[in-house]
Formats: sequence, structure tokens, C-alpha cells
Amino acid sequence: MATEKILVVDDDTNISELLRLYLEKDGYETVIVHDGQAALKSFRENEPDLVLLDIMLPGLDGWQVCREIRKFSDKPIIMLTAKGETFDKVLGLELGADDYVTKPFDAKEVVARVKAVLRRSGSGTQDKDVKEVRYDNLVINLTNYELRVKGQKIDTPPKELELIYHLASNPNRVFTRDQLLDAVWGFDYYGDSSRTVDVHVKRLREKLEGVSDKWSLKTVWSVGYKFETKD
Repeated sequence: MATEKILVVDDDTNISELLRLYLEKDGYETVIVHDGQAALKSFRENEPDLVLLDIMLPGLDGWQVCREIRKFSDKPIIMLTAKGETFDKVLGLELGADDYVTKPFDAKEVVARVKAVLRRSGSGTQDKDVKEVRYDNLVINLTNYELRVKGQKIDTPPKELELIYHLASNPNRVFTRDQLLDAVWGFDYYGDSSRTVDVHVKRLREKLEGVSDKWSLKTVWSVGYKFETKD
């Protein structure tokens, strides 16, 4: 079970309590505040491992809170907002946010994002020097570039491993082919993005087919792909 502390900052008490319910069910300790000034005060007093931060807050808004926290801490921040414009996402990431969830959201997805961000940041229980994600019958280690299926090491080209690691580090999040191309191949890639990603996903599916009923590599038609996990 998780032992990390999560600071939830949202002026909607229903949303706050829903997030508390799901987070504490997964073993996280939660602290809830409802405005920007209280968020900064609570952050200093409670030293949370991650912040779920709404943007539209009384007093200091989420942008200002994120900016202030980044002056003295690099703890992960996931922005929560009803705004979905690209500009807002870019601004949040430029200010130092680690992820972005648009309302209305599924609380289970938020918890999955929390786990993924803590895992990536090294704030979770894993060794900070090891980039590894684990699921039922599956271990993806980017530090050693190893893919293990049911305990057996599977020979996997680097880009395939980087692709499945990126997807599995962000469970249930949908990525477009262009987003995956940027994340795995980089902005300087000039090939056919759709074909490149599709071919790598096809090869990964051949390796992972039937490995577990608790997760799967899913196609989201007309959008892209996601690593889907099930309770």
C-alpha cells in the first residue's frame, strides 16, 4: 500500500472529498485545502509528496500557487481544471506542472495519474535511480532496457521498450501518434509518424498478447493508443 502524502487543493468540496475517498482507499494520506493561500501554507507545513492543484481558486489561482511552490520545491504537481485549451496546458507545464487533468474526470484515472507521476519522479517507494514500472506479469525497466514477461526476459528493441514504458508510466491516458512520436523519437524525427508508431505497437502486441487480463495495450480509434489498466 502507498504511504505518500497528497495535498488536494480544490474549492469544490464534493470533488475534494471524492478524491480523498479514492486516494485513501489506495493508501495515500490526504490533506485538503480550498484556496491558494491555504495551499501554500499547507504545503510548507505538511511537506506533501504530490499536489493535486485546481486552477480556478479563490485568492491566488492555481497558476500562482504552482509558480510559488516551484520557487522552493520540485515536488510533483498535477493541475486540475475545467479548462481544456492547449494554451492552458502549455502554461501549466511551463510553470512546472508535471501533469494535467481536465474536469470532469474519473477519480480512478486521477489516482492512476498520481501513481504514474510519483513513479516517474521517484517520490514513490521505488529506488530513485531506477526507471521501472510493474504490472501483473510485466516489468518494464528503462534503466537496464529490459522487458520481462511472466518473469522471462524478452528481447526488445530500444524504441519499442521506450514506447511501452511511456504508455505504461501513464496508465489509462490516451496519446496521439504525434505525442508518442515526440516523446519517444523526439522532435527531429521526419518519417511517417502514423506508420512508425503503428508498427512498433503491433510488434509490442505480439510480445504481450494474452499476458494478463488486468491490463492491455489499447487502440483508441481516430485518436491513438493507451495502456489500459483494470481493477
